[in-house]
Amino acid sequence: MFSESGQGLVEYALILVFVSIVLVVVVSIFGTGIANAYSNIISNIP
Repeated sequence: MFSESGQGLVEYALILVFVSIVLVVVVSIFGTGIANAYSNIISNIP
């Protein structure tokens, strides 16, 4: 009834949504630490 290419596109879309959610969670958890490390590196460059 449905074409297999449509099913593949849906699977790729679900994978992209999952990866996006994981990235948002990782950035929200580690974002401030990464920002502080970056600030320290920039301030130590003469």
